Amino acid sequence: MQEIINQVDQSLSKSATVEIKPSWKINLNHPLAIKIRKEITRASHDFNLIEEGDRIQVCVSGGKDSSILLALLCEIQRIAPMNFELEAVILDQKQPGFEVDEFKMFIESLGVKLTILERDTYSIVKEKITSGTYCSLCSRLRRAILYDHAFAQNFNKMALGHHRDDLIETTLLNLFYSGNLASMPPRLRSDDGRNIVIRPLAYVAEKDLIELSQIWNIPILPCNLCGSQEGLKRKKMKRLIHQLEADIPNLGSTFLTALANVKPSQLLDPKLKEFT
Repeated sequence: MQEIINQVDQSLSKSATVEIKPSWKINLNHPLAIKIRKEITRASHDFNLIEEGDRIQVCVSGGKDSSILLALLCEIQRIAPMNFELEAVILDQKQPGFEVDEFKMFIESLGVKLTILERDTYSIVKEKITSGTYCSLCSRLRRAILYDHAFAQNFNKMALGHHRDDLIETTLLNLFYSGNLASMPPRLRSDDGRNIVIRPLAYVAEKDLIELSQIWNIPILPCNLCGSQEGLKRKKMKRLIHQLEADIPNLGSTFLTALANVKPSQLLDPKLKEFT
């Protein structure tokens, strides 16, 4: 993996700056914004996500989830009793159509510093993956670069924009395709021990994020890899969840409750229960 990362070309020219008229309308007092902010606060309390003195690298992608997360974390930072720092980092993977100027202006309008890391992982993924899905290699490259930057800049935590639906879809993917019971924990120390990853949107439904992003009209950066292929397993899980929700309206909240209400004695893992 490190050999692949070392192939990334860092000597890329920057795009010219253009004048942009802001089109977003951030209303932090909108009922939906308040609802999501409270869910972030509740997740932080339940899983000790944000603590006194934290330096948090918020990994923004240009999508709705991480952008809303950053905006609401800024509001929480303003009213919270504890002190913590926020900085935003985005990875420019050199995908076609990735024009960051308006998005940068949006982030800076929140009063947050934005660091743009330029790495041509797009070409590497397209070159290496000639059959199968792009997601695995792309996510590993992106994760390694963001982890390294957080460690080098002395951030003690990295905030990711994974929401409740992501947690549920990951659980089903592991169950159906990998044969294990596992999800995305709201707080996780990386395997090498250098980084603590937090997911403050763990309680937030994707439909609420979609609706708020439309109300706020936040700028969205396109991704020409994620979701660009047909037959992706995560797409299948998303369709399955939507179909089930037609008959089980509270499926999302019930599923999340189940993830926090594990009964090891009722499972088949001999490492959890002695069957003698």
